[in-house]
Amino acid sequence: MRGIRLPISSQILAAEDLEKVRAVPGVDALSAALLLWEFDRGGFRTIMGVDLAQPSLGPVRVKDWLAQGRFPDREGEVVLEKHYAKFHHTVLGDAVTIGGRSFKVVGLLEIKEGSQIAAANIYLPLADAQALLEKGAGSVNTVYLRLKDPSLLDRIKAEIVRILPGVSVASSDSFLEVMGGVSRISDQFALVVSLVALGGAIFLIIKTMLANLVERSREIGILKAVGWTGADVRKQLMGEVFVQALLGGIAGILGGYLISYLLGYLSIPVSTPWEVNLMPAFAKDAAAAAQTIRLPVHLSAGLIAASLFLSLAAGGLASYFMARRMAKMKPADILRQL
Repeated sequence: MRGIRLPISSQILAAEDLEKVRAVPGVDALSAALLLWEFDRGGFRTIMGVDLAQPSLGPVRVKDWLAQGRFPDREGEVVLEKHYAKFHHTVLGDAVTIGGRSFKVVGLLEIKEGSQIAAANIYLPLADAQALLEKGAGSVNTVYLRLKDPSLLDRIKAEIVRILPGVSVASSDSFLEVMGGVSRISDQFALVVSLVALGGAIFLIIKTMLANLVERSREIGILKAVGWTGADVRKQLMGEVFVQALLGGIAGILGGYLISYLLGYLSIPVSTPWEVNLMPAFAKDAAAAAQTIRLPVHLSAGLIAASLFLSLAAGGLASYFMARRMAKMKPADILRQL
């Protein structure tokens, strides 16, 4: 199972197939690519070989998303997806080993939302990708097209399926329709869960503060009896709650970081039966083989800052109203209730 493999059900397209696609009326330009998988002891990664001769079509366009460095302009160079590089502690200038060969990292990029159809962990020149695949000279398994007229999309898709039976044809519209729906559902679910969690946190803060104020009623009554004003009581209580909320927020962030760090060591066993591969790319004697994939975890600085702000805001609002209520009570009333 280890080593460079073709993706499941991804067949190599012959040169005559590419010419048939190129000859379809309405096709303006064509760019070929080679998508590979690699399994090793460190996990699983996707590798995309791109055609540098087509600078405006296909995965080469991801160079517009470069966060650091540049896109490869010669063999032996690669670009890494930013989160993948961070997970593996790789920076510009480092060397990465792919299929037993060493490559220099010359750029880092961030895949934009809705562009998963060109997404990969590693990008390198097409010739390098073909060299990684045994008997891969001239091999491609993904083709990107630019149309002369977008209105011809459905007609061209139907023609390609007719001349190349069994191929999978996707457009940006169809891909975004599927992925966008999943993304929207995921985002809405995350928002609802976050709001419920925030409401529960505020409820617990208020409940804890009420219990704390009841226990300290005698202390507050004595302080007011010796001359403390309502403003003094509010400042004292709000100051205490502010410190508690700050320490609680920091403790929560540290706890969340620890949990996320530990989640990064979880792994998912993925079975890859050879029957699902039409080529097949995997050997038949690997029928029951399974690959363990580690979960990449990334912490957002913006989310951490928002969490700390919400902790302080919830504590501040709750303490203000509770302290205001307690400050209005008279010392005699407080002491009489004890």
